[in-house]
Amino acid sequence: MFKIQTLNKISSTGLDLLPHSKYEVASEFINPDAIILRSFKMHDMELPASLKAIARAGAGVNNIPIEKCSQKGIVVFNTPGANANAVKELVLAGMLISSRDIIGGVNWAQSIKDKGDEVPALIEKGKADFAGCELKGKKLGVVGLGAIGAMVANDALALGMEVIGYDPYLSVEAAWELSSSVQKASGLESLLKEVDYLTIHVPLLDSTKGMYNAEKFAMMKDGVKIMNFARGGLINNDDIKEALRSGKVGAYVTDFPDVDLLGVAGVIPIPHLGASTEESEENCAVMAAIQMKNFLEAGNIKNSVNFPNCELPKQSDKKRIIIANKNIPNMISKITTLLADNDTNIYDMLNKSKGEIAYNIIDTDGDIPQDIIEKIYQIDGILMAKIIE
Repeated sequence: MFKIQTLNKISSTGLDLLPHSKYEVASEFINPDAIILRSFKMHDMELPASLKAIARAGAGVNNIPIEKCSQKGIVVFNTPGANANAVKELVLAGMLISSRDIIGGVNWAQSIKDKGDEVPALIEKGKADFAGCELKGKKLGVVGLGAIGAMVANDALALGMEVIGYDPYLSVEAAWELSSSVQKASGLESLLKEVDYLTIHVPLLDSTKGMYNAEKFAMMKDGVKIMNFARGGLINNDDIKEALRSGKVGAYVTDFPDVDLLGVAGVIPIPHLGASTEESEENCAVMAAIQMKNFLEAGNIKNSVNFPNCELPKQSDKKRIIIANKNIPNMISKITTLLADNDTNIYDMLNKSKGEIAYNIIDTDGDIPQDIIEKIYQIDGILMAKIIE
């Protein structure tokens, strides 16, 4: 029986995929086998020795101590693309509300409620104060063409926009999702100089923190409208405020407002609604549950942020050993030699690596000695080892 701890409210659509015959799910466990969460901050949480996996029902994992998990051999999953449509729709909404002063117009209309029969005439007279521009025919720059960026680019084309994309790390899988009508930028600077709208879809890393700053804004067209539904730290707050004051940036729509940006003219603060739809929460929960189930029951890994993707079909008549180790020389030799010395015959094996971690799925013929895991842990560099029946 696997014990699954939930640190946030998780959609039952996902949890229902974990059968009661094999899984016990609760918000409190002393020694859980796995954790499913959304935004709960785990950095100050003690990680129990029983913990084998953490599944984030969402894409961002900055609330999880990744390095600490890696050192303990704990696999951390996320669910890239599961909330992509929800975020895409909000990006499109952000582009519309930054182009047409819809929010200002609505607030003004509400303010004249007490004018009675004068309202229709006042509406016709006052609407000119909220005029804007259309998206059709404008240039949109999309930085980061993963699941969300590609969907934004494709739908912007359908709205009649000219779309320029930039992603130096574009995967083959992502490229298949992208319309051939999306123009490829030769570099980030060339894209920034051309576009009327900019939407950012890159992770927050040391290399990307504050990368959109005064230097980048100076390259852009006057009045450019910027959408940030990725991470707040990508934008330098002081520089974006100055760019808004000068008119270099016409509007900044962010799903990650902080106190420094609230009340600033030109900032449209959205309270982190990107993935806040019923469908998105269900999709993320389903994806997280499936990935966790496949790992706990078969040792297969897909969409881990700290372990390599590694999947081998499990045969019912074979015993399986999964092993994580530091990605250093001679580890495979040491593992296979140990198994051979303990009369364990390898039927099939898959080894993958990601950065400093290597992962092995080993299927064996016949019985496995009861003490084999203890002996595997005696090999220097082993992070995790487990038998899957």
